[in-house]
Amino acid sequence: MRVVSNGDLHISAPYGVPKGEIDRFIQSNETWIQKALQKQLAANRQRSNFYSQLPLETREQVREAVQRLDALVQPMLLKYTALMGVKPTRITYKPTISRWGACNKKTGAICFSTYLLLLPEWCVEHVVVHELAHLIEANHGPKFHALMDQYFPRWKEARKAIRETVRG
Repeated sequence: MRVVSNGDLHISAPYGVPKGEIDRFIQSNETWIQKALQKQLAANRQRSNFYSQLPLETREQVREAVQRLDALVQPMLLKYTALMGVKPTRITYKPTISRWGACNKKTGAICFSTYLLLLPEWCVEHVVVHELAHLIEANHGPKFHALMDQYFPRWKEARKAIRETVRG
């Protein structure tokens, strides 16, 4: 049983368990459900408050944010593309909240979330190295982690700092 990010309750039960038994299970765990729901709602509020710090409602706001982020990211790209021996074919910026960055290894295109502007600069650097590492290694296996260890040894610390920044 779990409360998911939109506040819905998901119940997993073996096939064939009678609905009445599932209903009794839910009723007997009502206190837990209410606490989990309140916790999820609080997390959603914190997340919303975090992202609302960067208004991106108008074209001008988006344009300005992209310019600021590009000015921050370009020197990092110059440094790490040379160090890592990779060259992205295209860099784009979008106001994504589900990912800080995305890399298409096939095309060499990398996209960064405009919301990176809300993070400390060293955490942005972590995301840049992370996406560049995907040009070498597509998945998050041992080879990928070895690349991160080599080029950005503080990557685990940065990942933790990013999570704490968003959660507040």
